[in-house]
Amino acid sequence: MRKFKIRRYLAAGLLVWVPLLVTFLALRFLINLMDQSLRLVPAPLRPENLFGFRIPGLGVILTFVLLFTTGALAANFFGKRLIESWERLLSRIPLVSWVYGGVKQVAETLLSPQAQAFRKVLLLEYPRPGIWSIGFQTAATLDEVQARTDKDVICVFVPTTPNPTSGFIMLVPKDDVIELDMSVDEALRMIISLGVVVPEWRRRELVTRSA
Repeated sequence: MRKFKIRRYLAAGLLVWVPLLVTFLALRFLINLMDQSLRLVPAPLRPENLFGFRIPGLGVILTFVLLFTTGALAANFFGKRLIESWERLLSRIPLVSWVYGGVKQVAETLLSPQAQAFRKVLLLEYPRPGIWSIGFQTAATLDEVQARTDKDVICVFVPTTPNPTSGFIMLVPKDDVIELDMSVDEALRMIISLGVVVPEWRRRELVTRSA
């Protein structure tokens, strides 16, 4: 009985500290990463030289200012022309044009407000009929594939667990997938947690349907 209490208390302590520690480490990594933007500031004007000590998080503010300013410039007529000229210059440089073009295309696909990638969570039978996997729709316009298969095909990314950055790209008939109501964030949490973290509201809905 005493051993059971010790294990229960240790598990309860881990449940308190592990999420806090992981959150702290993740935030510290992001803040330190964004603080690198202070390197753009002339050395004499950096906080450690002006005040004699470093100010953590100041780079976060500078990063957001840079992103907002760049976005505002890129959205107007002059900024668009400037970016087009810059991209034409990069397109003439071997290797750089390939890397820049690929990264830009992926970024536009994922970050554009009009992008449809990673907007839908899907359920599909994989790796065999009767076994279901979670995937994310990444594209719906596959002209050549649809023409050659004579089917309405969509592109689905099926991530691995617990690392969702790797996975498989599958071209699946639209009729063979089921669109889920859970959000992309909820699906990612479920994948990263090895299926342990299931959206509570989804479980309640299933209970309601079965009642």
